[in-house]
Amino acid sequence: MRAFRLLSALLALPLLAATTFAAPASAASAASNDALKITFIDVEGGQSTLFVTPDHHSLLIDTGWPGNEGRDADRIVKAAKEAGISRIDYVLLTHFHVDHTGGVPQLVAKIPVGTFIDHGVNRETSDKATVASYDAYQKVLASGHYGHLQPKPGDTLPIPGLKVTVISADGNLISQPLPGAGQPNRFCAITQPRPADQTENARSLGVLIQFGELRILDLGDLTWDKEMQLMCPSNKIGHIDLFIVSHHGWSQSSSPAFVYGITPRVDIMDNGAKKGGSTSTLDIIRKTQNLEDLWQLHFSEEGGVEHNTDAAHIANLKGTDAGYPLNVTAWQDGSFEVRNPRDGTVHQYPAPKK
Repeated sequence: MRAFRLLSALLALPLLAATTFAAPASAASAASNDALKITFIDVEGGQSTLFVTPDHHSLLIDTGWPGNEGRDADRIVKAAKEAGISRIDYVLLTHFHVDHTGGVPQLVAKIPVGTFIDHGVNRETSDKATVASYDAYQKVLASGHYGHLQPKPGDTLPIPGLKVTVISADGNLISQPLPGAGQPNRFCAITQPRPADQTENARSLGVLIQFGELRILDLGDLTWDKEMQLMCPSNKIGHIDLFIVSHHGWSQSSSPAFVYGITPRVDIMDNGAKKGGSTSTLDIIRKTQNLEDLWQLHFSEEGGVEHNTDAAHIANLKGTDAGYPLNVTAWQDGSFEVRNPRDGTVHQYPAPKK
């Protein structure tokens, strides 16, 4: 398993010198108060998730859409300020579709960024929007102001305060189970295989993020066929506490073998009102054994009242477009809480009993 710590330090050295980090807390304070802050930013059916560690190191996964008068970049900057940071250390782009990478130029114009992380070159050259998104990102990289990493499955990313393991990248997957995983997956028998996806989705750079005992999984838009390779005949990932539902909850992802195999405690879906949140996916999630809650950024119009989660767990209800995020505060013992800023709903999830 390779680590990119040295390479990242060399690439981003001038920028790191200007970074101000919070002073270390006492051991007692760290045990009781230091928390990981996660903001699921509403980019209207795209993706953008900000992680800020207790020591104010930061990772942003995806940047949302371009255009819209800088709406998505503004929302990311707002989330960063509320989390107490004035720069983003690492920006991980899961893939080059416009709803994930399109916001890069507007983002770097509004807040300093240290290092970009991606899966390599764009493979979907027949789609004009994807090509335009990729080309705009390449212009940002060509400026020479940013570090740049292209990890492979099994690599560990150099994010201080977090253990970030690459699960998928450029169509490749981890070849061996993660520690503690590898058990036979009985849900493969009830899951219908699908043809190989040929888009950028299948090349998503997906990661497992560990903060102490807490395990968070974000595979971008990784597709059904790739999920089956990860989970069948044996589960290479293991149990997940917080799952960022793949592909905005669209039916091209979230196979039963995958969703039921990872047995998440809590799911968060970064869907839009009319993008993602497929009825079939909502139904699969509903049937997940031991799932405690599903949270959604938007009410899914396709899903309707019968299939969406309850209103208290939806940031933006039907007919509203206020751009509310969802906020997670997590601790190293594996406990966490989710807050809905729309109405102040907070649900606490205690650390699992050992």
